[in-house]
Amino acid sequence: MNLFPQEVIDKAEWVIRLLIKKEMMTATAESCTGGLIAAALTEVSGSSAVVDRGFVTYSNDAKMDMLGVQAETLKRFGAVSEQTACEMAKGALSHSKAQIAIAVTGIAGPGGGSAEKPVGLVHLAVASQDGRLAHREMLYGDIGRDKVRMATVATALDMILDLA
Repeated sequence: MNLFPQEVIDKAEWVIRLLIKKEMMTATAESCTGGLIAAALTEVSGSSAVVDRGFVTYSNDAKMDMLGVQAETLKRFGAVSEQTACEMAKGALSHSKAQIAIAVTGIAGPGGGSAEKPVGLVHLAVASQDGRLAHREMLYGDIGRDKVRMATVATALDMILDLA
C-alpha cells in the first residue's frame, strides 16, 4: 500500500537518485504538510543515504525553537509568508548535516484562511549550503486539505530537483 500517488513516488525516486549521484543530503522543514515530504522521500529504498532529518514545526514556537525563525519575522509577516518559509529552509540547513533543505508553510484548510491569505496558499522555500535560495508562492485554491497537502509535496519535490 502506497500512502502517495504514483506521481509523488516517481518524483521522490528522482530526488533520491539525484541526491545519491551528487552525494548530497537533504532535510525538510514542514508546517502544513506535517512530515509528508519526509515521508514521501523515505518511501524510496535507499533514501537513508541522503535524507538527514525532518522538522515538523507546526507551531510558531516550534519554528523559532527548532529552526531559528525570528519572532519579528512571524510578527511582521506571519507564519504563512515568503519570509518565514525562507527562514525555515535556512534554519533546516543550519540545524542539520544537509546540503539542501526544503521548507513549507501554508493554509491547507478547510478553515484558517482570510482574504489576504486564503485556504490553499502555501509558501515553499529551498535553500542550499552554497547560498542559493528559491521561493514559490502557490495558490492551490480551496481544493480540500488532502489535495492541498499532496500538491505541496509534489511542488516541494520539484523544487529540490530544480536546486540540487
